[in-house]
Amino acid sequence: MRIRRWLAASAAAMLVAAVPGAATAGTSTRDEPYRPQLHFSPERNWTNDPNGLVWYDGEWHLFYQYNPEGTQWGNMSWGHAVSRDLVHWEELSLAIPRSTDEHIFSGSVVVDEKNTSGFGRPGAPAMVAVYTSWYPATGIQAQSLAYSTDRGRTWTKYAGNPVLDLGSREFRDPKVFWDTKSGRWTMAVVRATEHKVSFYGSADLRSWSHLSDFGPANAVGGVWEVPDLFELPVDGDPQHTRWVLIVNLNPGAVAGGSGSQYFVGDWDGTTFTADNVVNGEAEPPAGTLFADFEDGYASWTVENDPVLGPGPFGSGPYPGTVPGQQQVSGFRGRALVNSFLGFDAPRGRMVSPDFTLDRGYLNLLVGGGAHPHLPGTTTDFVPAGAEPVIGFELPDGQTYEQAGWTATGGLRDRAPVVGPARWERGHVGDKLLTTFFEADSTTGTLTSPGFTINRNHLSLLVGAGGHLDAGARTVVELLVDGQVVRTATGNFSGFMNWRSWDVSEFRGRTAQLRIVDENTGGWGHLLVDHVIATDEAVLPRSVETAVNLVVDGQVVRTATGTDSERLDWVGWDVRDLAGRRAHLEINDFNSGGWGHILVDHVMFADRPAQSELDRFDWLDHGKDYYAAVTYNNAPGGKRVAIGWMNNWQYAGTIPTAPWRGAMALPREFALKTIDGAPRLVQEPVAQLTSLRGAGPAFTVRDATVRPGVHDLPPAADGTVLEIQAEFELRDAHRFGLQVRGGGEDRTLIGYDAGAGRLFVDRTRSGQVDVGPLFPGVHSGPLSVDGNRVRMTVYLDRSSVEVFGGAGQTTITDQIFPAATSDQTRLFAEGGEVVVRSLTIRPLRSVWR
Repeated sequence: MRIRRWLAASAAAMLVAAVPGAATAGTSTRDEPYRPQLHFSPERNWTNDPNGLVWYDGEWHLFYQYNPEGTQWGNMSWGHAVSRDLVHWEELSLAIPRSTDEHIFSGSVVVDEKNTSGFGRPGAPAMVAVYTSWYPATGIQAQSLAYSTDRGRTWTKYAGNPVLDLGSREFRDPKVFWDTKSGRWTMAVVRATEHKVSFYGSADLRSWSHLSDFGPANAVGGVWEVPDLFELPVDGDPQHTRWVLIVNLNPGAVAGGSGSQYFVGDWDGTTFTADNVVNGEAEPPAGTLFADFEDGYASWTVENDPVLGPGPFGSGPYPGTVPGQQQVSGFRGRALVNSFLGFDAPRGRMVSPDFTLDRGYLNLLVGGGAHPHLPGTTTDFVPAGAEPVIGFELPDGQTYEQAGWTATGGLRDRAPVVGPARWERGHVGDKLLTTFFEADSTTGTLTSPGFTINRNHLSLLVGAGGHLDAGARTVVELLVDGQVVRTATGNFSGFMNWRSWDVSEFRGRTAQLRIVDENTGGWGHLLVDHVIATDEAVLPRSVETAVNLVVDGQVVRTATGTDSERLDWVGWDVRDLAGRRAHLEINDFNSGGWGHILVDHVMFADRPAQSELDRFDWLDHGKDYYAAVTYNNAPGGKRVAIGWMNNWQYAGTIPTAPWRGAMALPREFALKTIDGAPRLVQEPVAQLTSLRGAGPAFTVRDATVRPGVHDLPPAADGTVLEIQAEFELRDAHRFGLQVRGGGEDRTLIGYDAGAGRLFVDRTRSGQVDVGPLFPGVHSGPLSVDGNRVRMTVYLDRSSVEVFGGAGQTTITDQIFPAATSDQTRLFAEGGEVVVRSLTIRPLRSVWR
């Protein structure tokens, strides 16, 4: 039946139906805002990579990188949790703590059944951890051992550590397994910056011999980390097996930042040979060329920053690599737009002539910095009409106390400093306030003299640390009558940007500014300058290096580089803009690291161009699946994996407390023949079905969804759900689900029929100011099976995990909506789609 008729028939029921969702709050301490109810997260503090995944004596062991002393990365030790069903976890005491001279980085655990190491005894094998030691005094990374004879509850470090030391600072993350083919222990370990996986063999886990190396290959945009090597049957045939090598990459993944790629091939006991190494450049589809920059800028308009000289774009396209720049590649012909002229300092813009969008796709080559366009930013350096309130142009040698400030701690007797060039810090004038003294070891406060609030908004430039944790803050506070009424902090960047406060309720009152630095770790300082009063809020400065498609003055599509000098294809779907007039803007407003943009070969076409990264094989096409590794010794020969559900681009700023970091759901891997080649497919482990039953399931069958967004009954709503959907294609361009809706919040999970891609759109998913690279649409290829698209979604309080088809494509993304945003809807764009089946089940919390 058609969805509108079904909705009308259900209206009365909708008025009285109870709204199921996550379990009601109980006495559990794991019920904080954004606390995962399906996924493992430690009770408190920072966690990242899963380590030492091993099944032993009925328990699934999960070790993980852990900071026992705070919610930021540091003090790396091994945390520990165990489970009997991969769903409910018991967090145990710290397994392997760091010491002053050794931090405990990632690694693996094996059960030494044959007692080859001598750490166990007959009938009581030892669990042996092979981990990376990082020595702070030298920066060296080497491989070491620890062992346990009490089921992993206590650990003893081997007296002969390290057991493998190359004297390298980039040699880490050993994954060890018993290789029945060679009859020895095998280690896969990365030489991170060389983009190599090195293989070693050992008879006793103590002495290791080099066997071979693999790489570089496929994605090499960042360091290689956390490798894994294992064998799987193809299509379930135990007589036909292939080997899989997982290599995690940061940055440079398909969705940007951190991600996990994989290779399928052969392991002969000594050497891994991959079948799916991609060579050669991707060719774009045929189309109409708009700009190739071979004959100058033609009718493009070039605008340059009037303060910083001739600007980044020069008088014409540049023939390749600018002197002082890393090698530029991936462009076509002789020349390209390269805003590295003047290095990263100058700022400017190029604007194309107007054109009509008369083809379905706009394809272009883009490289350079990963600084995206963000709505709600400005290109003005200082807003017009601003009234100075506090400045820092004090006479040379005059301290803050002499200027009427009150100082405490290590900020006593300090004075403003002369900043570097304006483009490097973004300050106004010559001087600025900094708390960076004695290499971040200085702490204290600075409190300004009183001033009167006489306009509706106060704004200030803030940079450096973004710490909000009590006892380790780097914050600027606005005090009224001695009470903190507003706060601001930096964004872990040396470039300062505007923070604006609405203070209309305090007009006519006396206020003070207090600078608080309690942090001695990384970015443990603040930069502050130019406090001003305005009638309207001051927008943050744009720091983008981006190409934007502009229609009616609005940016409707945007692309940026990946912090790489290699240009890659971007394909914009512009079918919804057919017949509209538009223009392109190439913007370089960033003067920090990777503060430039590369552009070439703009074309109109009927199909999207495929990026180089899309030609590689990825475990997950979302933004938040990294450091994925599989279990040793899993029962029944299953290959079960867990990944870290986060991204190094913003891992330290996600809005969770008192913990930071969680694990993705455990998945079972398999190899399936797709398009004539074995490819990795994955499904959530079957044990997750045990969480069903928190409420009645909501179902829809054979309903036609017309263009638009359609509410479902309250029985479909919730914040912790399992959703199984099967759509039959009609003429809709895009269709799918909206989840965690409410107010302005919504996360889209859908299918783009024209592009053949499964996607998650989290641009309006709630708190998206986690970092400039957090908002986005993440997608992966998904073929249609019999004109139908199938997907399974696991929705948690701060994440979505989507499994498309028979596990062919997965997308994992964090989201941070309001707790009240729990609506589920259906949508279709450009036509109709049929919902053949939709089942939505509320799930129980794993913590109760």
